Amino acid sequence: MQREQLADFLRRRRKAIRPAEVGIADGPGRRTAGLRREEVAMLAGMSVDYVVRLEQGRSSQPSGQLLAALARALRLSDDERSHLFHLAGHQPPPADGVARLARAGLVRMLDLLGDTPAMVISDLGEVLAQNRASVLLAGDQSAFTGDRRYLSFRWFTEPVAHEVHTPQEREHHARQMVADLRAVAGRRPGDREVNGLIERLLAASADFRRLWAEHEVAVRRADRKTLVHPRVGPILMDCETLVTPDLGQQLLVLTPADDDAREKLALLRVLGTEEFPTGNLTGRF
Repeated sequence: MQREQLADFLRRRRKAIRPAEVGIADGPGRRTAGLRREEVAMLAGMSVDYVVRLEQGRSSQPSGQLLAALARALRLSDDERSHLFHLAGHQPPPADGVARLARAGLVRMLDLLGDTPAMVISDLGEVLAQNRASVLLAGDQSAFTGDRRYLSFRWFTEPVAHEVHTPQEREHHARQMVADLRAVAGRRPGDREVNGLIERLLAASADFRRLWAEHEVAVRRADRKTLVHPRVGPILMDCETLVTPDLGQQLLVLTPADDDAREKLALLRVLGTEEFPTGNLTGRF
């Protein structure tokens, strides 16, 4: 671990970011160049004290998870993110697999979307990054571990996941997930992560076995869904899925489909995240 170089890199990247780039108001009385340390801590979900120790070269070696959070908070490019991992004594996460991070360009798009709910999802259904509007609508999807980090696994093994959709839409939604996973399996033949997930789903869910046997294939694109929110009720949303050229990551953008949905999204912004359980809406959109 190169503590002094890591500290210098983090300080310089923090000072290079304008608050507006990460959705923070830049008032006239602001004296700090770039972001404040407490703002980085807030964005990365870590303590201010730890950020201070990192920037002063006094910290223990940060974990890969902490580095990933810092990379998102500081809006690092792919090259900068790799450099961050090297300075901290870690190998950068691979392009594919469990440790994959949301691409820097997609994270910046989340910022630009502002009050429009959006999230970055891997081709296997891991939520890699969300903007605040998405957290208000869907809950924080980043805390899941093991197989639960896959949206499809939660859908087929946890009945509570179905509550995000109306009963009339659940079969359609399940078929979409399975068809999309079938397309991933075709693109990534022999991939242990893909095959392992499919095998565990086949063992765990009769409903998944039924749909998998039908061999339907479809890459997720656009759709209209009614999301049932625990605080404001059903919200009719248009779901647009933009995929990277290699189809490895998706930017899911959710826009209100009618005036009622717009009003409910506005109400959620007022209510905020107070008393809103982490990962409350567990099904895939």
